[in-house]
Amino acid sequence: MRALSLLLAVCLVAVPAAFAQTDRGTITGTVSDATGAVIPGASIEAKNVGTGAVYTAGSSETGNFTLPQLPAGTYEVSVLLPGFKKFVRPGIAVQVAQVVRIDAALEVGANTESVTVEAAAPLLKTESGEVSHNIQTDTLDSLPALTIGAGAAGIRNPLAVVTLLPGTTFQNDFTLRVNGMPSSSQAIRIEGQDATNGLWRAQNQINQPSVDSMQEIAVQTGNYDAEYGQAGGGYFNYTMKSGTNNYHGAVFDYFVIGDTGRAGQHIRNRQRRNEWGFNVGGPIAFGKLYDGHNKSFFFFNLDQFRETRFTSNGIYTVPTLAYRRGDFSAALGPQLTIGGQPAVDPLGRPVRQNQLYDPRTTRRAPDGTTIRDPFPNNVIDPALLDPVAAKIQALLPNPTNDNLINNYSIPGYSNFTHTTVPSFKIDHNFDSKNKLSFYFTLNRQRSPNQNGFTQPWSNAAPLASNSYTYRINYDRTVSTFDQSTLGWRSNFYVNYFPNVNGVFDAARGGIGSSVPGAPTVGSGFMAQNKDMKPTANVTYTWVKGNHSIKMGADLIVEGIQTINSTRANGIINFNAAQAGIGTWENGRGLNSTTGLSYASFLMGNTQGITVSQLTNARLGNHSMAFYAQDSWKVTRKLTVNYGLRYDYVTLLKEQYGRMQSANFDKPNPLLNNRLGSVDYEGQCNCSFNKNYPWAFGPRLSMAYQVMEKTVFRAGAGLAYGSAPNNAYLSYSVPDFYSPTASFSETFSSLSDGNIFGPGNRFGNAPIVWPDFSPHYPFEVSPGNRPPQSPFISIDRHAGRPPRIFQWSIGLQRELTSNLLVEAAYVGNRGVWWTAPVLQSRNYNALTLDAIRANGLDINSAADRALLLTPISSPQVIARFPNLANPNNVYPGFPASQPLNQALRPYPQWLGIPPFLGPPLGNTWYDSLQAKLTQRFSHGLTLAAAYTFSKELVNGSNGDTSYL
Repeated sequence: MRALSLLLAVCLVAVPAAFAQTDRGTITGTVSDATGAVIPGASIEAKNVGTGAVYTAGSSETGNFTLPQLPAGTYEVSVLLPGFKKFVRPGIAVQVAQVVRIDAALEVGANTESVTVEAAAPLLKTESGEVSHNIQTDTLDSLPALTIGAGAAGIRNPLAVVTLLPGTTFQNDFTLRVNGMPSSSQAIRIEGQDATNGLWRAQNQINQPSVDSMQEIAVQTGNYDAEYGQAGGGYFNYTMKSGTNNYHGAVFDYFVIGDTGRAGQHIRNRQRRNEWGFNVGGPIAFGKLYDGHNKSFFFFNLDQFRETRFTSNGIYTVPTLAYRRGDFSAALGPQLTIGGQPAVDPLGRPVRQNQLYDPRTTRRAPDGTTIRDPFPNNVIDPALLDPVAAKIQALLPNPTNDNLINNYSIPGYSNFTHTTVPSFKIDHNFDSKNKLSFYFTLNRQRSPNQNGFTQPWSNAAPLASNSYTYRINYDRTVSTFDQSTLGWRSNFYVNYFPNVNGVFDAARGGIGSSVPGAPTVGSGFMAQNKDMKPTANVTYTWVKGNHSIKMGADLIVEGIQTINSTRANGIINFNAAQAGIGTWENGRGLNSTTGLSYASFLMGNTQGITVSQLTNARLGNHSMAFYAQDSWKVTRKLTVNYGLRYDYVTLLKEQYGRMQSANFDKPNPLLNNRLGSVDYEGQCNCSFNKNYPWAFGPRLSMAYQVMEKTVFRAGAGLAYGSAPNNAYLSYSVPDFYSPTASFSETFSSLSDGNIFGPGNRFGNAPIVWPDFSPHYPFEVSPGNRPPQSPFISIDRHAGRPPRIFQWSIGLQRELTSNLLVEAAYVGNRGVWWTAPVLQSRNYNALTLDAIRANGLDINSAADRALLLTPISSPQVIARFPNLANPNNVYPGFPASQPLNQALRPYPQWLGIPPFLGPPLGNTWYDSLQAKLTQRFSHGLTLAAAYTFSKELVNGSNGDTSYL
């Protein structure tokens, strides 16, 4: 794929590009005298203009100094040495993940004299080959980059910052790509702590902070130092605002008026949106009791998005009054055809579209299939109307017109979305060597998501989520700079509504929207998720000679609790077959079908049921990282950065071993030890996947100042992403925790209730969770074990993180003191991305070799038809005499199953089991990325970016789903 993009932005604040390191900022430089000779032993002090916090260092024997881990802000740097005048450089802007070089040339004189150097912040970057960009939040507010009302939360999304940057693509949370890597593979840090959503990596708005509480956003897109890892599509560092020595605050309101209706429309909907808030910050002071100037500061921000939506009208489909009585004469269609010829059943009777058949008359036809007798006039015998179905039906509103479909006008109804995001930050300076900060934010979302129907018939699922982020940081400077940080992030997502679930065909009448293929009725979810993620990191930095050395470690522990009662009451499905002619219809090539789903519902004849106990799964994983890196000032013009990182990440596991996975080599005791059963990690004393222990990532980059105003940069390194997250282990995958029973001819009734309940007429034992038994397939009636849906199998290597080899080569040229141009070749190659589409282990496929081995010719029309014929038919028995007894397939195999199912390697499973997390995907990316920055007066800056890229993707998908 070739992509060509051009971005031109004019804004009122600077948009600098940075090539730097760390989650804070760094000031570095060299101290020399008037002749250029280096001066060791000088005292360097950096003072934060806003808070008065002081950071100190000394020049080494080579005259170099480094002030690492500086909170973003404006600083004044002073250099002092006996016998020389004091050097002062004010107005130095330090940004996240950026190194600012300030060289100090001392003049001989008394310490009481000072030399103040006034200069604009340098545009040219000379200290690193890393590719990164820093954006002030004021810039985002000055441009139409942030819009309100986008996404589930509605608040402005800081990830939209990538629309200003080269090499990036952003549409929403689900489509965010950096340098050609899969969507949603990025990492997000708040104040240096991991804040990536562990439940669904793509849904970042659930736990994002307010844009107005942020000071700046640093986006690292390539060649980042060894300090950073477990990210494929870039690093996003959010730095939060702090209080200063002066009290300050702001009030804001972003207001949108929307009316989705147009003149003359029957349906006219209204929508109102606004995002409002305020913030205040300053020193902590309590009169004469405590004066926090230069010591203690606070910053509080409140942001709330409010949206109201009024839908004045809507059209839906409900059962007609005749349908409710079992009278489906209006649905009876013309005679069906087979290959253009009128269709007749084995008894010579015409077969008509939507014809309903009496299930009491089910019997074998001469060809081994089953047939039934039609209801006269397509009216169900009142004796067959299920009393439970009648009570459920009574909950539905009556139609408002006489149409078969689109017959119910929904009264006007209102919806709202409220997202509230308060946050506060406290900073305290004990002295120049010890500093402490604390940050907290809450993201609270509420929305009923109504659709005009009342429960239990509404398929609306209300939204309720709370996300909490805590971070505490301690900085200590002795001979080295030590930083220790602890963080905690939790996300609580609840979705509890009752549901009555069925499959109805809205195109033929019944229940559903006005569009065929409408969603099922009922919310479909009764669950709550809680994601808890404690994090910790520690760094040690010291300067020795020409070297600035940093070592550190990261730890992320994640626990995900899923309490799910969605299927505890049962999800019951209905389709047309339960009211149709029988299995004779299967594989005939009819131009339509008999039966109606709603008729099956009225008779209480279910197609299948999914049921389980309330489950309380506790998933967990962890990751550890260790790194060491060095910034080596080889000469004043050449800086080399090199390092090594080691990552160890694990795939999510259930705490008590209650997760299941298909085992194709394990005998199944329910099927006379035929191969094909299930394993539980708590039972098999095994692990479903193998975590990767060799994730070593070397990094190397350099910056060389070819001339005074020209810098050459280059870098390369290996980086590893994170292991697949909870997207494929969430409660949306029922096979992990919920058995499903499917029915064909021997169906259950609504009146049967829970077919696994005590005293059920099928003889099924009550379900317990977990039971650590093979229990697949279930016995849905005495001696009847129909094949079940394909069971999920976890790929053995699902825990292997993606590996990315990335590089860049570029030039940066300062044409004038305020005009900078830069261009770079940026590329990468990625392997081991999750790619289910490339999984070729089709264990349960009926291959051509297997078909030939059974004496069948796939090129023969007769044999192809035979494969779709029930094994009870004389034609099948004539070719396969052993199938006269279905138990020869396995005990309880239904005679109504087609031949192709009986011949599968694992006939107890329908279809091919899907594999989760196979690391088989590859990506290629090459690009030319150019940028121009023109700084005008009064804070006006023009920035233009251009990207020309070529990318190839083989099978890998975004980090949003692993099915």
